[in-house]
Amino acid sequence: MKKQKNIFILIIFISIFFILNPVFSEDAEDDNNFRFKTQSDIKQIRPQKPVKIKLKRLASGKYSWDITGDNLDEIIKVDKKLRKLLVVE
Repeated sequence: MKKQKNIFILIIFISIFFILNPVFSEDAEDDNNFRFKTQSDIKQIRPQKPVKIKLKRLASGKYSWDITGDNLDEIIKVDKKLRKLLVVE
């Protein structure tokens, strides 16, 4: 019984130490002065979605494909590459 009580008291002291530790640290003052800054340049940057290709082979042995994506230049570039690789003209 006494051993359980000592363990319980030890756990309470450790918990209090970890709760109060950030209050007494030197970084606590820096955290109070921290402010979020918004930059309009970063707001406008979006990761580009990849070009998606759905390749189909017809019964005659020819190929066709559907290309989707956000960037038109990238779609044209992929289309030219597919035409070159599959020898389609």
